[in-house]
Amino acid sequence: MSMSRRFAAELIGTFWLVFGGCGSAVLAAGFPKTGIGFLGVAFAFGLTLLTMAFTIGSISGCHINPAVTIGLWAGKRFPGREVPTYIVAQVIGAILASTVLYVIASGGPGFDLSAGFASNGYGAHSPGGYSLGAAFVAEFVLTFMFLIVILGSTDKRVAAGFAPIPIGLVLTLIHLISIPVDNTSVNPARSTGPALFVGGWAIQQLWLFWVAPIAGAAIGGFFYNWLGVERKTGEQLARETAPATA
Repeated sequence: MSMSRRFAAELIGTFWLVFGGCGSAVLAAGFPKTGIGFLGVAFAFGLTLLTMAFTIGSISGCHINPAVTIGLWAGKRFPGREVPTYIVAQVIGAILASTVLYVIASGGPGFDLSAGFASNGYGAHSPGGYSLGAAFVAEFVLTFMFLIVILGSTDKRVAAGFAPIPIGLVLTLIHLISIPVDNTSVNPARSTGPALFVGGWAIQQLWLFWVAPIAGAAIGGFFYNWLGVERKTGEQLARETAPATA
């Protein structure tokens, strides 16, 4: 696929992830008496990723997350020269999704950006009041595990065609664990879109939701590359290089 098509796929994929996931949090999570709550939001993020993985996986690989792109590069699954282009597409998609979500949400009664607009935060801006340190550890560890699942389920030794299912499910699980901690990022683009609309504290705390997920993803990529690559023994190499005999 040409880079322009992959760029478009990453943009629309990230748009759907942010609009579907953050949209569920902003519009439906606390809806009077029948809100979907944390459980519904977690499934919304997982389902958006699952649907996009089946839809654009064959076009761009469906990274739709700067941390995933960097983690795949670290795991030797993606060329470094294409990383910046993918990240630009993902951030644009997240901003567009947040723009559309703002237009919809602001048309309802009682809308207030100070409520957070699904932004990620720590300390006073954490749903459960969790500290900066707690949020950093959560984002690092969960993104590390996210990459392990992605790399493992897309390994060429695994049956093809099923990878979107565990990947979508693990994102759901990640949200079930960490929504109370910091509203769950594990995706710098997802964090950036809403933060640009909230401004103030959301922008000030945004650094964590770039640094921790990217660090966790990069180390996860390096680790799986070490864990999953088959190392040939000296005996195997000798057999492969030995001259054929009649």
